[in-house]
Amino acid sequence: MNAHACITELHQRVAASIIGQDRVIERLIIALLANGNVLMEGLPGLAKTRAIKTLARHINATFSRIQFTPDLLPSDVTGTEVYDSQDGKAEFRFQPGPIFGHLILADEINRAPAKVQAALLEAMEERQVTVAGKTHKLPDLFLVLATQNPIEQEGTYPLPEAQMDRFLLHVVIRHPSDEDELAILRLVRGERSAAGPPDGVGALPQEAVFDARRAICALRPADAVERYIVALVGATRAPARFGDPLQKWIHVGASPRGTLALDIASRARAWLEGRDHVLPEDVQAVAHDCLRHRLILSYEANAEGVGADAVVDELLKQVAVA
Repeated sequence: MNAHACITELHQRVAASIIGQDRVIERLIIALLANGNVLMEGLPGLAKTRAIKTLARHINATFSRIQFTPDLLPSDVTGTEVYDSQDGKAEFRFQPGPIFGHLILADEINRAPAKVQAALLEAMEERQVTVAGKTHKLPDLFLVLATQNPIEQEGTYPLPEAQMDRFLLHVVIRHPSDEDELAILRLVRGERSAAGPPDGVGALPQEAVFDARRAICALRPADAVERYIVALVGATRAPARFGDPLQKWIHVGASPRGTLALDIASRARAWLEGRDHVLPEDVQAVAHDCLRHRLILSYEANAEGVGADAVVDELLKQVAVA
């Protein structure tokens, strides 16, 4: 079975356990293939934890969960040096933390103070951890899925812009439809009757993910698509060129990471669709998830109740395909 067939099967397996969140599943797989990280924002009970646990169950990969709390320490995430005395020889030995897994759930990441959130920055960007002056490499298959609750503000610490920028995608999860919720009810009832969800049948090898990544890296968008990506991000930095309402709504635009995110995410989506070329529709499909967390909105936008999604909608309307 080739890489595309393996990833398609993975998608189908996860979708069988996560009802009504097809877009979320697609974004999670895009992040996995693009070697990026995901910030999921949604109310409790919308299957954020279940999604990554299901993904880990169907890949030959380890799953680690870090529950972020106000008393969490950076060493609780990265690991620490411990004094070890064996066979009459005493030495400090590195004890890896939960970050040394393949798929990492950073649950309610905004409940921990900045120094703990900062412990993730090196891991998310450089795929390594430095403790006591020594650098420890993380696994080649590595994905951080961070979650946050949008309605609880007491006892939380807003994520700094530098950390937000390190997430490839910011996915907003919404409630399922009535029909999907009925299917969820029946699915969970069946799982409880069977004493838990079914085990993954033949976990997919990690090499399938690496093969997919190589195929996506080899996929080159047309010049017009590349210019469209650059134009979208450029419009967030110079909104005055497009007049109202963009120049009134955007205070600070996206960094070059936004351009890179649009590029790799649109290529991953095109590959998932079975194409060897990227369409402007691929860019538009991932634009909200790639840009909504990279825009700092103005006071006027906040006063008018305009959110980042509405700003991205206007960007897509104003910026023409080259």
